[in-house]
Amino acid sequence: MGKPWRLISQFVEINSPWLRMVGEKYEDDKGNLIDYWRVEKEDSLIVVTRYQNLLVFPPPSFRVGINQITLDFPGGRVNKEKTLEENAYLILKKELNLDKENVKKLTPINENPWYVNSSFNNQKLWGFYGEINPQISLESLLVGATYSLQPSDLDLLWQRLNCLQCRGLLLECFNKKLIAIS
Repeated sequence: MGKPWRLISQFVEINSPWLRMVGEKYEDDKGNLIDYWRVEKEDSLIVVTRYQNLLVFPPPSFRVGINQITLDFPGGRVNKEKTLEENAYLILKKELNLDKENVKKLTPINENPWYVNSSFNNQKLWGFYGEINPQISLESLLVGATYSLQPSDLDLLWQRLNCLQCRGLLLECFNKKLIAIS
């Protein structure tokens, strides 16, 4: 193993309420000088949401970065002043109009953060699995789509769910047996 990389200089810093962008010059382990750009953002949290035998999604959102409307599980940025669980409940309220007392179960999917494009940014992803109380009606929520856990419906979901973070957390729910194909 070569010598550790060394930060030579920071040549630019751009700050906004949403992110911080930094340009830096590094010396790699072979002595080469390399310019790196990175983005620092708050962590993200996504809740894979289930109601009885259905996966539940809020209304699709327009994503400026890809210029498309996408289907995603409820998600948002983490407020560092609150616990991850508190953030999950706030996201469910905002995205699905789901009150805390109507969440039957809320379980962390990943105990340690997953890194999102670690070459370019510092963002970490947290996931929760949430079960909606079966006593409430889905009509009282802001639901954009539902998919059953039947193989044919899951095939359709895999075609439509383009968010890699959502797909990864859903697969982890299957892997940890939080969700099973019916």
